[in-house]
Amino acid sequence: MTTTSTLRAERSPAASRRRSGSNRRRQNVAAYLFILPFFVVFIAMLIVPLVYSGYLSLFQSKLIGGDVFAGLANYVRALQDSAFLASIGRMGLFLVVQVPIMLGLALFLALALDSGRIRGSRSVRLLVFMPYAVPAVVATLMWGYLYGPDFGPLAQIARGLGWGTPEFLSPGSILGSMMNIVTWEFVGYNMIIMYAALRAIPADLFEAAEIDGAGQFRVAWSIKIPAIRPAILLTVIFSIIGTFQLFAEPSLLNNIAPDAITNSYTPNYYAYNLAFINQELNYAAAIAFLLGLFIAIVSYVVQLASQRSDRRDRKDVR
Repeated sequence: MTTTSTLRAERSPAASRRRSGSNRRRQNVAAYLFILPFFVVFIAMLIVPLVYSGYLSLFQSKLIGGDVFAGLANYVRALQDSAFLASIGRMGLFLVVQVPIMLGLALFLALALDSGRIRGSRSVRLLVFMPYAVPAVVATLMWGYLYGPDFGPLAQIARGLGWGTPEFLSPGSILGSMMNIVTWEFVGYNMIIMYAALRAIPADLFEAAEIDGAGQFRVAWSIKIPAIRPAILLTVIFSIIGTFQLFAEPSLLNNIAPDAITNSYTPNYYAYNLAFINQELNYAAAIAFLLGLFIAIVSYVVQLASQRSDRRDRKDVR
């Protein structure tokens, strides 16, 4: 009798709920234990430095009195700093010119590879992606050597052809030279993102388009590009963030062309020089926070514009 009652209790809905709840709690605990190392590193390496930088940005270092609370004085100074504003404008020009060229090349290569009309597509993908595997420091040093007016092979070839000495590292052309370096580095990275998105498009769409008589260009323009718009938007946002965070290229080219690269050539390089050369840690922290806020605003505006464009396209289809 006791055994029968015990079996009935174990089979009751309440007991089943208790067991399922206990199993669910154990699963939740195990899941949190698995992700705990990530949260520890995330908080220690990102959240804590951000909070400390925000704290530093609210103070100013005085010769008499040491660090004193300054409120938003560092931010007001940054908004009136012509060097900082010029670096933002310079990177804005970089964004408008370089990013469309880079993403246009990446999209063209992704579409060409996806069409299957390129022989040895695996080798081509590897060759195009390979520059991204080269560290930015190595890539900048390599291109700095190629740009060299006295020892660079490009200058020697140009002089041999009677074209004179090209000024790749002059103040007027150094921005274009940096654009070339960054484009060479990141075309392959963006191409892989777009190519992966293209491979996820259902083949039925292409078959239907071919039955309707659509050519390769029409399929690419009307089906492939609209289908991978989220991937293209992702590459645009990554490019915006990367543009305003340029550091390795100007810092290394400064050693080769000090007349062309100033200490405030890019916002990131300016913050570095303020913190570690001028020892203005508080002001550098304010510069970094303003730069992060500016990047967030620009990225949000781009994403919002893309969403509005998607809504207009859906209304047109209806």
